[in-house]
Amino acid sequence: MPVDSAIISLLKLNPSNVSSSRASSAGGSATSTSSITATLADGTEKKYFLKMGKGVEAEVMSMGEHESLTAIHNIVPTLCPQSYGHGELADTPGQFFLITDFIDFSPRSSSSPQARSQTLAHKLAKLHTTPAPTPAGYLKPQFGFSVPTCCGNTPQPNTFTSSWADFYANHRLRFIDAQSKKSNGTDKQLEEIIAQTCTILVPRLLGDKHLKHGKGVTPVVVHGDLWSGNASLGTLPRMAGPEEIVYDSSAVYAHSEYELGIMQMFGGFGREFLAEYHGLVPKTSPEEEYEDRVKLYEVFHHLNHYAMFGSAGYKRGAIRIMEDLLGRYGGSVGET
Repeated sequence: MPVDSAIISLLKLNPSNVSSSRASSAGGSATSTSSITATLADGTEKKYFLKMGKGVEAEVMSMGEHESLTAIHNIVPTLCPQSYGHGELADTPGQFFLITDFIDFSPRSSSSPQARSQTLAHKLAKLHTTPAPTPAGYLKPQFGFSVPTCCGNTPQPNTFTSSWADFYANHRLRFIDAQSKKSNGTDKQLEEIIAQTCTILVPRLLGDKHLKHGKGVTPVVVHGDLWSGNASLGTLPRMAGPEEIVYDSSAVYAHSEYELGIMQMFGGFGREFLAEYHGLVPKTSPEEEYEDRVKLYEVFHHLNHYAMFGSAGYKRGAIRIMEDLLGRYGGSVGET
């Protein structure tokens, strides 16, 4: 299969020394994936991973994933594949691509000594304890991200915001409520409980003057869509053996515990992981509210899946969490 000239130009490859093979459609969407094998000028062989899609959604997705992987890779290079770029195909206008390192996946039983010392918990801890950079035009790090990112197929607004509580209420919960209306129609019960969650729960549990004894939290890079299907054991270039790797990122500068919402929702990481992780990244104070904060972060992912797939089970899951938390933190459905 020929490799598009835009990719050849981006990677500065000799087209006569490049071959590719199509892999599959990714995630049941219109996105397709391929591998590219190139012989470099020094005679060595290098393999790349190519993801392609059509239209504006694919353009937003490829840009967001490129910036996400770059933000993670800049802090923990062994945690994710390096992204080399994204753009529009030259030979097939209207189609967009993302090109990254190829991951050579391995079974869990084949972990290397390096993998056992640099576990996923250790790598995430490094990511989650490194303060976000200060965006141009700002005086300090902000919550948000430089571009929209896609969680699943949902393009998320990431407007820089100084308050984490404001960011989560407006750019995650209220935003996904609006997305759900577009996908599933008006739902007064859902709209009301999300509104109460934003006005009662978010300030109560995530308020800047509440967390860390009034110091608030520092924005850090999070993967943003870290369920077990986006983490595996594999080998990247310059690795001696298989290590824990993540991919398909939807990064945002956020509260580190935001990462744990989807990890808890779908499971697959377990108590051992959490014990090791929190030995390196202590729970934010007040610690007694930790589980409730993670539940509150989980709400977004239930709502996002409801917006994407329309499954009533995801809506029920979100409502159940919000009702429980509102009942314990000064509000309940129907109250204002």
